[in-house]
Amino acid sequence: MTECNQQSFEFEGHFSRQVTGQFDGGQYTSDGGGLLLREADRRLNLLSRFAACFVDGRDAERIDHTVPQLTAQRVYGMALGY
Repeated sequence: MTECNQQSFEFEGHFSRQVTGQFDGGQYTSDGGGLLLREADRRLNLLSRFAACFVDGRDAERIDHTVPQLTAQRVYGMALGY
């Protein structure tokens, strides 16, 4: 069994909220891996570079979500198992 010595992780805040990952919750899981993915993306700029690979041929007046937004939604969903 792996032993974790670190008590918590501090993530970049979300608007005015502090975001902290802790390991004292017992034997359960959540979508906390999304926070790690977000931090990796912010440091490496992966999703915006990936989204730049797509050509958007849609009518600009009828678009609600940009290609980078749609790409991020799809990648996060796949990474979290949805």
